[in-house]
Amino acid sequence: MNNADLIALVDRLRQEPRETEWLEFKASRYEPQVLGEYLSALANGACLLGKPRSYLVFGVEDTTHRIVGTTFDPGAEKGRGNQDLLLWLALGLKPNVGFESHVFEYEKNKWVVLFEINPAFGQPVKFYGTAYIRIGSSRAALAQYPDKERQIWQQRPDWSTQICDSAVLADLDEAAIVKARLEYKTKFSAKAAEVDAWNDAAFLNKAKLTIRGAVTNAALLLLGKPEASSLLAPAVARISWILKDERNQEKDYEHFGPPFLLNVDKVLVKIRNLTLRALPRAPSSPWSCRSMIRG
Repeated sequence: MNNADLIALVDRLRQEPRETEWLEFKASRYEPQVLGEYLSALANGACLLGKPRSYLVFGVEDTTHRIVGTTFDPGAEKGRGNQDLLLWLALGLKPNVGFESHVFEYEKNKWVVLFEINPAFGQPVKFYGTAYIRIGSSRAALAQYPDKERQIWQQRPDWSTQICDSAVLADLDEAAIVKARLEYKTKFSAKAAEVDAWNDAAFLNKAKLTIRGAVTNAALLLLGKPEASSLLAPAVARISWILKDERNQEKDYEHFGPPFLLNVDKVLVKIRNLTLRALPRAPSSPWSCRSMIRG
């Protein structure tokens, strides 16, 4: 994300009414051990609430959400054993949940540090052997809350409903949105006139392809412009059509990317059956019919 994207993300986070299990604001800094414990707690909290990311933001007051700036620079700090802080934090988080730190100037002489933390998946995230969780405004050992720990072990978030933080409405294809409106009106015919009165932002929210204007992974798959598929990385957004002969050898192929709502029709046009006819080997031999090849 560039500086403008980071500012927009922080502004969106500041609109939250209060800190939550997946969001923490801090005006100054944490000691390295405490910082690692919060990364664990936020990763586990994001999992419990089905959030695609959790965030730890330095340079913002936790009560007013006012930008105050920070002198904290995680790239220049040290963890225990004089290791680089970011490396020490990454080595301590197990399983390796993945996080990114961004240092940027929100406004003149006011720097903000933003940690983006991926949610736990399938098991709690521990920091050097202990898993943490946020309870209210405090962190605690997850072992004290066995019901929450059990829920994390059982949690399997729906990737399609997760928000793609780097995507905006301009990344969606206009023709695909038009097609989506037609499909929506076909399914909900009683709302046809109402749908025509909605602007694109309102329609996408109603169709649950965006959440409060934020673009989901599903929206990028179904309606995204071809070049916007890179925003889904490391996921690969592609439908592959492959034609094979009777020996299972490839004869032709083509790949299709977003918007899938439009391109799925192109895939269907490609699918066909090829009929092969075989002559008899001898007058006394019965006619044989080879199986058809499906492309």
